[in-house]
Order: sequence, then C-alpha cells, then structure tokens
Amino acid sequence: MKKLFFVFVSVFLTTSVFAQHKKKSNAEVGIFLGGSYYIGDLNPVAHFNQFTKPAGGVVFRYNLNPRLAARANLLFGTIQGDDAYSPLPAARQRNLNFKSPITEFSAQLEFNFLDYQIGNEKRKFSPYIFLGLAGFSFNPQGNIGGNWVALQPLGTEGQGLEGGATKKKYKLLQISIPFGVGVKTNLSKKIGLSIEWGMRKTFTDYLDDVSKTYYDPTKIAATRGATAAALSDPSKGRDPNFSNVGRQRGNPTNKDWYSFVGIVLTIKLPEPRETCPGVQ
Repeated sequence: MKKLFFVFVSVFLTTSVFAQHKKKSNAEVGIFLGGSYYIGDLNPVAHFNQFTKPAGGVVFRYNLNPRLAARANLLFGTIQGDDAYSPLPAARQRNLNFKSPITEFSAQLEFNFLDYQIGNEKRKFSPYIFLGLAGFSFNPQGNIGGNWVALQPLGTEGQGLEGGATKKKYKLLQISIPFGVGVKTNLSKKIGLSIEWGMRKTFTDYLDDVSKTYYDPTKIAATRGATAAALSDPSKGRDPNFSNVGRQRGNPTNKDWYSFVGIVLTIKLPEPRETCPGVQ
C-alpha cells in the first residue's frame, strides 16, 4: 500500500504540471453516496467485503480549467472489523472486534486525463486522479455482551499506565492523505456524475484500537474496570495458566488506512453576472 501511495503521488505531481489554463472557471456543489471501509489489523488486505458500510457527504468542486479542479468534501462513514471473519485461526482465537464512525473534512486537487467541462458535449467525459489533505475524527468501539463500548478511554493496551503501549491515549482527531482514481461524465448541461475510489493514508495505528502488545489485564481491571480488562484480551480457548501479557496483539509497523468509494452527483452553479463599471 505504501508503494502504491508514493507511485500515485509521483504520477500526480508529474501529470498535473501539464494542466491547461484556457477555459473559464466554474463551480459545482453536490453529494457523495457510497461506502467506507478500513485496512488494518482486523482486516489486513480485503477490500469491498462485509465490512464495507454506507457513507455519504457533501462536495464542492471548483473547476480551474478543463484539466484541473479543486474540491472540498465533508464525508461521513463507518469502518469495522472483526476477527471472527478472519481466515486465519490465530486471528479468530484473538477474537477482537471494533466499529468506528469516521467524519472527514478534506481538500484535494483533481487532474483530468482528458479535457472535461460540465455541460460541454465535446468535453463530457474523463478519467481522473486526485490527491489532497484531510482532517478526520474517529471513535473505535468494541462489542461486549451485545453492547458497544468506546475503547479509547479504556486504554486497552495500557496507554497512560506504566509500561503501557504509549504514555498517553491516542488522539481521536487525526490527519490523513486522500488519493484515488475516478471517472466523471455529464448527465445534462448542469449535472455531472463521478464514480471514484479513494484511499486515505493515516498516521495512526489505532483506528481499530489495536497496535502493539497485550497489557496485564489485572492492572487494567484495577485502574479502569472489568470491562476494560475483558476488551483488552477477549481471546478464545486460552489456557488459564497461560498469559498473553507482552505478546503481540497487533502489528505496529503498519499504519491503518480507510477508504471512501462511491458516486459524486453535482450541479453546476450559475456563473456570476458581469456588470458594467458604475452600474449597481
């Protein structure tokens, strides 16, 4: 995934240099409808599986020219993972699960491979790529006894405790780098449709509340309660004489990713009217 990201950045920076500046700018507003999912310790490689959940949002696009557009997004989705669905026996035995809402505000640039202009029959279709910067919030929750419990306050890997995974609990506000591909086309003179798939490179390994090693559940129970201890290590079939403390719980060498995939339906805003100097 890292190689894909850096290749994408190189292609984007190279090709966007050739964007043409020859047509009048125009703006669009619209909605995003689709799905969201994540790649991490509880879903290492699978895209578009049972963990893909509904997502939506609002979009503003400003077309700088037929090849380049700037865009702002406010997107909402859910990410989820569950060891019970893993093909790996070790993961099923680990028995961790989570879900989290994702709220993202992002700004990005789109590069059209063909000249594209909404409402223009001669320029009505183009594949495109995009790259941007986003801020997002998340709040992982674990299921215990049919109830979903917020995990970050519990410090399930001993965050904030002596010898814990980190000195402080991870932050629920983070930044990410959105990048992806899509295809856009005109539906009418004022309505455009895009279909796109975008990945988000994050700088946290805690979208799923799983990263490093098991912490002593007795110490977690003493400071944060029995529920926190149970969610820190819900392993199945564990020998009562065997301890997971200090053993690997997740993979801290790989940061988590999340994705939004779907359609963007936009309507072209009216062009501002030009007025003669001195005319009110």
